[in-house]
Amino acid sequence: MLSIIQAAGWPIWPLITCSVLALALIFERFVALKTARVAPPKLLDEAITVSAKSVPTPDVVNQLAQNSALGEVLASGLRAFNNNPLCTEADLRATMEGAGRTVAHRLEKYLNALATIASAAPLLGLLGTVIGMIEIFGSQVGTGGASQAMGGGNPAQLAHGISVALYNTAFGLIVAIPALIFWRYFRSRVDAYLLTLELASEQFVRHILRLRKTK
Repeated sequence: MLSIIQAAGWPIWPLITCSVLALALIFERFVALKTARVAPPKLLDEAITVSAKSVPTPDVVNQLAQNSALGEVLASGLRAFNNNPLCTEADLRATMEGAGRTVAHRLEKYLNALATIASAAPLLGLLGTVIGMIEIFGSQVGTGGASQAMGGGNPAQLAHGISVALYNTAFGLIVAIPALIFWRYFRSRVDAYLLTLELASEQFVRHILRLRKTK
């Protein structure tokens, strides 16, 4: 690996930096976007069951908010109802939508950075290719009168220029392709989570409105 880096020249270092950042972002998103941390499957039913007869205490609501992203959205509705039992449906929806936007922003965290790496890596590889081509053309310039007359160049510089061009092109694609794949994967996963949160919020709003009628 060290020999490849030396052969690729200095243009490969920005690509190595991008690859390290991409790996860190991918690992972080895998952890942050676990189903248990975003939308546990049974949480909505449990929240409805707990609040079926009366509004839970603030401690229970806080525990629900700390459970997951979905719990945070559901807890915002319960807090709004606790603060104002006569709140309108529009106010209740606005409160939960505000919490949902906060959660959505957190779920989409670092996705733009990953998309930027996926877009920039091929361009950085192209930059390395251009620098390699410059070195190749430079190697064709003769170093003396005899070599100029014979059209000779510097074989070592020629080989180095080819290495810089090819290694940077390949490494740029090696970084960009996985980054793009994981960005699309995380993007689709976030979209699915947001739909789940929206549907759960709608169901929970109806539940709170029924609860208000029974009080």
